[in-house]
Formats: sequence, C-alpha cells, structure tokens
Amino acid sequence: MASSNAARMLGEIDRKSGIPIYVQLREILRAHIAAACPPGSALPSERDLAERFGLARMTVRQAIDALVGEEVIERVVGLGTFVRKPKLDLQVKLTSYSEEMQRRGMVPAARVLSFEQIGASAFLARELQLEEGTPLVRFRRLLLADNEPMSVDENFIPAHRVPGLLDGEPPTSLYNVLSERYGLVMEWGEDMIEATAASPSTARLLNVEVGTPLLKIQRHAFVARAMVDYSVSYYRADRYKLWVPLQRPGVRPTRNYASGYRP
Repeated sequence: MASSNAARMLGEIDRKSGIPIYVQLREILRAHIAAACPPGSALPSERDLAERFGLARMTVRQAIDALVGEEVIERVVGLGTFVRKPKLDLQVKLTSYSEEMQRRGMVPAARVLSFEQIGASAFLARELQLEEGTPLVRFRRLLLADNEPMSVDENFIPAHRVPGLLDGEPPTSLYNVLSERYGLVMEWGEDMIEATAASPSTARLLNVEVGTPLLKIQRHAFVARAMVDYSVSYYRADRYKLWVPLQRPGVRPTRNYASGYRP
C-alpha cells in the first residue's frame, strides 16, 4: 500500500488522454511540489508513487528523471529524492551582497574569518600591481543567507588607501565603508570566472563535501584607473547560477537590469 504521503497527493492519470503517462505524472508531481513541498522536502519513493498511481516503476522513474533534469528535484544516493533549493542568479555587478539578499527576502549575515594587515606576496603584488611586501588589508568572510553558508569571500586592499580601517570593528558592508569613509567608489571592474573544486578548508566553511563544484570569481575593482580591491570568492555551485546581461556595442539598452551583488 502506498505511503500516506503518496496517498495524499492530488491528481489522477488519464489513460485515455493523448498525453504520455510519464508527462502526466511529471505535472502531478510538479503541482504537488509547488503546493505542499518546501525546499529540502523528501518526495515519496518510486515504489510508493507506482502503487499510488498504478504505474510501472520505469514510468515513475521517467517522470522523476525529467524533474531532476529540470533541477526541480535532486536525488541523494542512499537517502531518496528531495525538492531542490532554488539557485540564486549571481549577477556580477559592483553592488552590495546585503542589499541583494534583502531584495530577495533573505536575511544576510557574515562571519569574519580574518581582518588584518599582511605584506603582499609575489602573487598579490602582481594582481594589485604593487611592489612585493606592500602592506595590504586582508578581509576574509563567510557570507550567509537565512543562516545558510553561501560563499567565502577574501578581499585585499592596499593599506595606504584605507588608513585606520583596522582600528575599528570589521565593516558589515565593505564597499559602503570604502565609499562613505574613504571616497572610494568602485567604478568598474574585471572578473575572471571559473569552475573549481572545494578544498577541505573551504568545504568545511560552506558545509559541502570536499571536491564539490564551486564557482570561483577573481575580481579587480578600480576607482578611475587605480586598482583598489582584488578579491577571490568561492560560491556554492548548487545555490547559484551565473547571469550576465549582454549588450551589442553601439546599441542602446532597452531593459533595466536588476543589480546583482558584491560584498
């Protein structure tokens, strides 16, 4: 007999319809998820669904495979099938993480991992176009939304640009402090985006398995022609999708794009 969860599902299969049976079941499951299943909820097993609707398990599996392919649900080996958490569109613009999360109705937060002065390594000196050993402010944080870890962000700023920054508490919004206190309004930037795998330390912070796919974004941000910030961010690929508006040179934009976020 089907489990109570499957038995409570609304909808029936119309075998006289010209619509394939697996498509009918897929839409029944989609409606059930929308009406009764918050992200992370478990779906009834293939066996229970097969019993509830009087179908072969192969047909049930076909419907579930279709929803997995659409990223509506996901399979977790050994545990079952679950409703996926929606991916946030990662829009690469020079605006605030806090503002963007609030716009989505989520509660932003950050855990400071380091807020200190360091000397520029050969790599950082090259990225920031400075002499090796130049004092930098290093600001590393774990960014959260609704208490769930979303990304690990690390910013490097030439210390002479932000005198006294380390004397106070770490800022809740780095770009706001740079703008309001130091007059450093980021005007443009360059991002390099690539796929990477979670290292043990990053995986621990993001609460994912070692080797989990991540989006790595390296940014150089400028005020006029001066580079003011070099940052490296690691985003959970299971919670973000990359959204980049494109514009043909010389064509006036016809759409106002909602801004994305940065720390």
